[in-house]
Amino acid sequence: MYVLGIESSCDETAAAVVTEGRKILANVVYSQLEEHEPFGGVVPEVAARAHLDKIRPVVEKALTEAGLDVSEITAVAGVCGPGLIGGVIVGATFAKSIAMARNIPFIAVNHLEAHAISVRLTEDVQFPYLLLLASGGHCQLCVVNGIDHFEVLGKTIDDSVGESFDKVAKLLGLGYPGGPLLEKRASRGDDRRFSLPTPLCSGESCDFSFSGLKTAVLAASRKCFGEEDRTDLCASFQRTVITVLARKLNLALDICGKRNIGITCVAVAGGVAANEAIRRELRSVCASRGLRLSAPPAFLCTDNGAMVAWMGAEKLLAGQTSELNFPPRPRWPMG
Repeated sequence: MYVLGIESSCDETAAAVVTEGRKILANVVYSQLEEHEPFGGVVPEVAARAHLDKIRPVVEKALTEAGLDVSEITAVAGVCGPGLIGGVIVGATFAKSIAMARNIPFIAVNHLEAHAISVRLTEDVQFPYLLLLASGGHCQLCVVNGIDHFEVLGKTIDDSVGESFDKVAKLLGLGYPGGPLLEKRASRGDDRRFSLPTPLCSGESCDFSFSGLKTAVLAASRKCFGEEDRTDLCASFQRTVITVLARKLNLALDICGKRNIGITCVAVAGGVAANEAIRRELRSVCASRGLRLSAPPAFLCTDNGAMVAWMGAEKLLAGQTSELNFPPRPRWPMG
């Protein structure tokens, strides 16, 4: 079984081919960094045009790397949301066109759910497991009971964690994309130099809030007069984010214990999951609970076609396919 996956929900045009045996035959990603760098962030209209220009060559390259002709593809999985609707329409329409032309199944994939299931592509992770999804657009904790059964325990009420990294990096003049640049800068700083708030950490809620933390960094930045000050502020910001994530993960684990949810492991996914400092702390939390932390390799944390293709494979094996008139959606909650 060969499943083609197409992803275009934000600023990566991606296509991949995977098999039901968890083998990635191709995983091609075109990143739009050059298109968006002059603006310091993703511009939806620019993203949609770039997807339109790149979708065909990216898919063709994926098929070439997989050593397959389009006639050999078993099914096509396409992200139909959530995301920037212009880009979602481009990728979903291209995926549907292939499915219609070849008379093969089309599987509509939820971008968030693809991240959630991505750990099962590289590891033998059994349901149920606790997931921390941390990306540029989302931050939530949920119990993954199956490929279409997600119980959300907490989510962000304002900015996502990845968005906060990018905005703080822009505020401090680090460049674009901000997340990786801030992580690199933070590794050289004193993470105890600045005392920053940990929003929503005084109660028992698993919800997240990073807007106030971002504002606190803005206030602290006005006292920064040199590169060392900014480096220490980066480190303090990252340490505070890690504190929040660890606190919320512990709360979620407590909830699972009280509800007798026998989770098999803790998984972390999404672009922020590539941050090594965050992984280390989450791994420590899991170890203290006698659990393992499962995380996709870094190239599967950011948006990619392989996770979409794998979600398509899981759904196809479960007998789940979609109609070609399935509508693209800018908003699409998990489950």
